[in-house]
Amino acid sequence: MTHRGNGLSSSRRSLLGIAGAALASPAIAQAWPTRPVRLVVPFPPGGPADAIGRILGEPLSEGWGQPIVIDNRGGAGGNIGADVVAKSPPDGQTLLLAASSHVQGAALYRRLAFDPIRDFTPITQVAYYSLVVVLHPSVPATTVSELEAYMRANPGRLTMTSAGVGTPTHLAAELFRTRAGLEFTHVPFQGAAPAHTALLAGQVQAMFHNPVLAVPAVQAGHLRAIATTGEARAQALPNVPTLAESGYPGFEAGTWYAVLGPAGLPTAMVSKIDGDLRRVVALLTVRDRFSRQSLETRSMGPEDLATAMQVELDRWGQVIRQLGLQQD
Repeated sequence: MTHRGNGLSSSRRSLLGIAGAALASPAIAQAWPTRPVRLVVPFPPGGPADAIGRILGEPLSEGWGQPIVIDNRGGAGGNIGADVVAKSPPDGQTLLLAASSHVQGAALYRRLAFDPIRDFTPITQVAYYSLVVVLHPSVPATTVSELEAYMRANPGRLTMTSAGVGTPTHLAAELFRTRAGLEFTHVPFQGAAPAHTALLAGQVQAMFHNPVLAVPAVQAGHLRAIATTGEARAQALPNVPTLAESGYPGFEAGTWYAVLGPAGLPTAMVSKIDGDLRRVVALLTVRDRFSRQSLETRSMGPEDLATAMQVELDRWGQVIRQLGLQQD
C-alpha cells in the first residue's frame, strides 16, 4: 500500500483549502448528471449506511433524472469502498456515503491506500445517530452497573462485537472499556449487519450498536438495551438512560453520515449536489423515514462538514493514540 502521512497539520491545511478548489463553469453542474450516479456505500447491505443511501436515492434519482446505483463495498471498516471513490474521476458520477469512521481512519491506520482527508471533497452531512448499548438476553445484566459487575467477576469473558476495527461501534466500546477499567473480548465483523446477526444468535454477547438494527430488536425482545451514547436519551428508547446518566459523565459517541466526492470535484458541481441533497433531506417523507430508522436528519454544507471532519479527527485521534489502537 502507498503510505501517506496523516499529520494533523497537513490535514488541517487540506481541509481549509477544500473550499478553494478551482472554480468551474456553472454549465458543468447544469449538464450533470449525464448517466447513472454511483453512490458507494462502504458497508454491507442491511446496515444504517445502506438504509440512508436507499432513502436518499429515490428522491435524488427523481430530481436528477438518472438512476442512483447503490454500490455496497463493505470491508476494512469502510476503507475498501472509500478507496474506490478516492481513485474515481472527479466528475460527480461516483460519490461516497461516508460514516464518521472515514476520518477516524486517518488516526487509526498508519498506512492507507488513500488519505481520508486530502483525497476527498466534502459535500453534505445528512444523518446522525447515537449508539445503543445492547446485550444478548443470556447476559445476566439489565443495567450498566450490573454489566460492570458481570465483567468484573468474569474478566475478558464478555464478547463485544462491532462493525469492524476502527468503526464507531468499536471505538465507543474501547472508550467504555477504558473508562470502566474492565476487559472484554472484541469480535469484529465486516459491517453492522453480520455483527447484528451474530448477536441475535448469541454467538457474541454485547455491542455498541446502531439504532437502525438495534431498536427493532430491542422492541421485539430479542436484545436488551441498557444505555445509549448520546448527550440526551434517544427518542426511540426514552426509558433507556444515557451512559452519562449511568456513571460516565461526559460520555458521548455518535455516528454521522456524509456524502463525499473524489478530490478535485468542481466547485459548481459541489454546490449543486449540496443544494440538492439539502432539499432532499428537508423533505417530510425523508425525515419521516429517517425517524422510523431512529436516525436524525442533518443538513451541513461543504465548509461546515470540512470543519466537522477535522473536529472528529482531532477528538478520536487522541483517543486512538491513548488506547494504542493504531495499526498498519
